[in-house]
Amino acid sequence: MELAEALARRAVVLDGGMSTALELAGHDLSDELWSARLLLTDPDAVRAAHLAYYRAGAEVAITASYQASFEGFARRGISEAETARLLRSSVELARSAASEVDGPRWVAASVGPYGAVLADGSEYRGRYGLSRQELVRFHAPRVETLCEAGPDVLAVETVPDVDEAEAVLEVVRGSGVPVWLSYTVRGDRTCAGQPLEEAFAVVSGVDEVIAVGVNCCAPEDVAGAVAVARRVTGLPVVVYPNSGEQWDAAARSWSGDGGGFAARAEGWVDGGARLVGGCCRTGPDAIAVLAEGLAAGR
Repeated sequence: MELAEALARRAVVLDGGMSTALELAGHDLSDELWSARLLLTDPDAVRAAHLAYYRAGAEVAITASYQASFEGFARRGISEAETARLLRSSVELARSAASEVDGPRWVAASVGPYGAVLADGSEYRGRYGLSRQELVRFHAPRVETLCEAGPDVLAVETVPDVDEAEAVLEVVRGSGVPVWLSYTVRGDRTCAGQPLEEAFAVVSGVDEVIAVGVNCCAPEDVAGAVAVARRVTGLPVVVYPNSGEQWDAAARSWSGDGGGFAARAEGWVDGGARLVGGCCRTGPDAIAVLAEGLAAGR
């Protein structure tokens, strides 16, 4: 069954944070490549993280390619050919993990924003001083390589502004590979400050887009974004916010309460969300609770 077909029938469970699962397993991610480094140094760990989420009830695994790029790996002296292999392997690892569980499972190839490559927090603000065509040239080789690996969908995620969304959509248009577009937001605006009505409207006419929504945001920002996404696009909505804890950049630590994350999901689904999961600080345990709750509501 195609993912789009499943979304037309019911809510589908996404996984949680790849970095969270890896850190819970004891891996050190204090590196500018973040979880993408393990594609090179410990691919079995990446596969194990996917499997943990699938076994917890996730139906869609997002690959470890968020921070993977030709530019980022080149700074480590890794060739373009090897980088392409690593990008393709991110899809293969998730697919391999899916083969160990029963039921429908899908693989979403992560396409993170340009700012993730800078590893300086820019993915949360956008407006990097690049033209649209410069952003197209950055995204195109990675998107094309991931498409070659045969994912079920491209997860264009944590996009901070409309300019970059338009650039990535230019790349994916005509590819024939399903896409979801997910912004990172603050309140009712993108992190670059654009109204969500404007942000979601850019998918009009792009046949590849099967869902739009938000990720890597506060849980309290989700319901409003779902309503806007549904009204503007009529498409299924994807949501995978953070746990609710707050990141202190100066102290490099999390604080606050992430409890009750899964309990909010019922309201998101009632509002039109059809792909539901978690981002930062949501691990397999949180996804297990989420999956159980959604299953009970079907």
